[in-house]
Amino acid sequence: MSLIDTDIHERVSYEQLLPYLEQPWRRYITDCHWMQEKHMPYTQPAVAGVNRADAQVPDGRPAGSDLGFMQEQLLDSHGHEHGILTGALDPSPSSMHGWYEMATALASAYNDWQIEHWLEKDSRLYGSVHIAAQDPAAAVQEIERVGDHPKMVQILLPIDDILWGDPFYHPIYEAAEKHQLMIGMHHNEPPLYYGKWPKYFIEWHTLIPTSHMNQVTNMIFSGVFEKFPNLKLMMIEGGFTYVPFLMRKMDQQYTDLRHEVPWVKQMPSDTIRNHLCFTTQPLEELKKWEFMQIIEQMGSDQIISFSTDYPHWDYDNPERALPPRLDEDLKKKLFSENARQFYPKLR
Repeated sequence: MSLIDTDIHERVSYEQLLPYLEQPWRRYITDCHWMQEKHMPYTQPAVAGVNRADAQVPDGRPAGSDLGFMQEQLLDSHGHEHGILTGALDPSPSSMHGWYEMATALASAYNDWQIEHWLEKDSRLYGSVHIAAQDPAAAVQEIERVGDHPKMVQILLPIDDILWGDPFYHPIYEAAEKHQLMIGMHHNEPPLYYGKWPKYFIEWHTLIPTSHMNQVTNMIFSGVFEKFPNLKLMMIEGGFTYVPFLMRKMDQQYTDLRHEVPWVKQMPSDTIRNHLCFTTQPLEELKKWEFMQIIEQMGSDQIISFSTDYPHWDYDNPERALPPRLDEDLKKKLFSENARQFYPKLR
């Protein structure tokens, strides 16, 4: 079965980005030992922190940092046709508070490093354009610079305290349409509730779908897909079992309150089916009948794409993640064809 993996994390260090950074940005790292702040520690039970212990490179380098080892452990062993790289510069440049010039420089350096060391060295791999979205003009410039690369398939935006449906960010979506790039959203910080951070990592990991629901709701009711009809959105590493509830709730609210958003012309559930896709990971352990019930409630088997989330500790093995004895046609859609239809550059 052909496999298109929609979430693979390659890892980079600031030192590896130095050749792609001009001054004065380079010296802030070399001379001032600058690094982005990390707000909340990972506490999951893994000796390698956020990653699988066995994904650490044999020479001691972090998991996801060596193409050869990733090829051996992931791409070759599971027969990947394609893999979409979603990066691991954490936090994302788009999550930096202030100093947008440094964020823009880091995003640009990351893109050049990704192209040279990953996309041009393995024909199976495709990439994500990293931007500093808090400066839309600079973000558009970066999209114009690398967006036409044949192996760049999406623009990556973090899911944190920014709601991306705001018209402030619409120039980014205009540039995305121009270059046949989709939008990929990946959670970056803990989901906030009542303005506070969760107390424990187990809360964070449990509530990740709520942050995805915030973004989907905001993007649809802000009219993003009405304004940009060729734009599509991949929701990454949040699973999909929450989608039927969200569809029903949004449709009900739209029926009652559509006067508030007159620019939205179709039912939210239809917009989801036409413009969104959801990666499978992290997939709960479902029986076949439970899995099929969720797809039936979604009203589509074409808006789910398989992902491993390699090399994270909760990685989903494509041989075991889905329920057994699924219909072969459905498995083909989940493992490859839905992603192929979602990303124009893969066809």
